[in-house]
Amino acid sequence: MSYGELYLEGKGALEAAGIAEAELDARLLLEYVCKTDRNALLVHGDRQVTPEQEKCFRELIRRRGERIPLQQLTGTQDFMGLEFAVNEKVLIPRQDTEILVEEALRCLHDGMRVLDLCTGSGCILISLLQYSNNCTGVGTDVSKEALKVAAENAGRLLGEHVLTGSGEGEKRICFLQSDLFEKVEGMFDMIVSNPPYIRTRVVDTLMPEVRDHEPRQALDGGEDGLLFYREILRGCGNYLKKGGMLFFEIGYDQGETVRGLMEQAGFLEVCVVKDYGGMDRVVCGTLGF
Repeated sequence: MSYGELYLEGKGALEAAGIAEAELDARLLLEYVCKTDRNALLVHGDRQVTPEQEKCFRELIRRRGERIPLQQLTGTQDFMGLEFAVNEKVLIPRQDTEILVEEALRCLHDGMRVLDLCTGSGCILISLLQYSNNCTGVGTDVSKEALKVAAENAGRLLGEHVLTGSGEGEKRICFLQSDLFEKVEGMFDMIVSNPPYIRTRVVDTLMPEVRDHEPRQALDGGEDGLLFYREILRGCGNYLKKGGMLFFEIGYDQGETVRGLMEQAGFLEVCVVKDYGGMDRVVCGTLGF
């Protein structure tokens, strides 16, 4: 079978399964299996694929038709120009979260110490350290499995051994299995977090790729979606230096509420930043002296 014929077969199968981006997903899965690029379909569509490639592609198409996310099938997701490893134990990095990183980078200066709460794949903290000079960071998560993914990403992208114990030592990055601040020590110049913020009753209405295949504990933000914001704001004064900055990713309808919570907690110059779709996406502020 030719490359082009196999692509059409996969696209048709995904369309029949109701996958919205059937054409894109079929192409990306075929490129993944055959180790080709996007030009292959146009330039080499008549090339023959091997029986092993056919078998592997059809299996991936079957699994994608079952609504397993594309990124879990390929094991990677691009974020901030970097390629992160992902699996079913971590939330897949999304483009919206790049807004959080971009806003934090505007205020991140050489030598700062950063705390990333609910780090997941580590994409936020690793990106901040990748695009800054001489900064160090600690990432926390309750999931031991998620921290394994984060450590793998940091080791590969930052090119050094990653500390996963209780002390940061001289390492540039450290990951701790910790319920928010539970095992965190020391003070930080900046705290960033993309916490679970979806209302509990809404989680079961999400698209199957998210609801059934991404970790629920990374999604469920409690009855009103604000549980983790309150907890972080309650404890951050013990870990964030005066004049330090806090950055939250938020849901599209939570901007003014989280702004109010931050102001009540003593943060100044609190602002809400929109994403490229015009939705509220990030709330940030400076801890008052």
